Amino acid sequence: MTAPSFTPTARSPRALDEALGIRSDPAWLVIAGGTDVYPMHVGRALDRPLLDLSRVEGLQDLETRTDASGRVWLRMGAGVTWAQLRDYPAPPGLEALGQAAAEVGGFQIQNQATLGGNLCNASPAADGVPALLALGAEVELASVRGVRRQPIAGFVLGNRRTALAGDELLTAVEVPLPSSRAASSFLKLGHRRYLVISIVMVAVQVDFDPDNRLTDCRIAVGACSASARRVEPIEALLTGLARSDAAVEIDRLLAPAGAAVPLLEAAVSPIDDVRGSAVYRREAARELVRRALTLAIDSRRNH
Repeated sequence: MTAPSFTPTARSPRALDEALGIRSDPAWLVIAGGTDVYPMHVGRALDRPLLDLSRVEGLQDLETRTDASGRVWLRMGAGVTWAQLRDYPAPPGLEALGQAAAEVGGFQIQNQATLGGNLCNASPAADGVPALLALGAEVELASVRGVRRQPIAGFVLGNRRTALAGDELLTAVEVPLPSSRAASSFLKLGHRRYLVISIVMVAVQVDFDPDNRLTDCRIAVGACSASARRVEPIEALLTGLARSDAAVEIDRLLAPAGAAVPLLEAAVSPIDDVRGSAVYRREAARELVRRALTLAIDSRRNH
């Protein structure tokens, strides 16, 4: 006799409070776009009840807000799709967000996949994580117990591991707006242009003071560790440079035998797999960091 198939219970609330009430039972499997959940269940039945967040009001909002201190943030609901981010007219300094969004699968995936799902899936090759890390993003986590915020570096903990508690939902991601002199860039290396898992990703953000001196520099490398990582020692070497000197110094520090190469290699821990060897990934990361920094600095040269 064939065993009866199991059809899980599904709920699709419209209100966040209702969704949080359901999520207070960790047995529910959270789904938004479904582009990660369903491929993970190919060949096996869904055996948990589904909490569908696609209709929760407010989770698809994309807007700016000003906090109590006067700082302006770009607030992205967890249900915002990568197509929304790809097409959003990002202010200066946040260009890497749209550039990363354009690399998430193909157009069909970008239309369906969500920002929150990408982060909560926590793949080492998740395209969104390096960009958000370089942009200084923070996540908003909610439960029936309340709301808390956390820097993204403390949220994505490793391969498929996050700081999300069993009763929490990721409800929003916020990125602080830098000065109008800032710029960012995102570069991804894969075996083809679209629909490919990353071999190496790099995102950078730079900001300058009115005298054209580099006041802030963030570099994040993805797909070379269990989670994307900042390369703070190289950031420190570049901070304080005049824009006119930065490009020359970047080329010197990140030449194949440059002084910054050991610092980069110490910050990442790539593996050998079918997409590339660890040696190849280290060399690719060096070159992508060099290119991404140069692109970001040159993009604001006439501003």
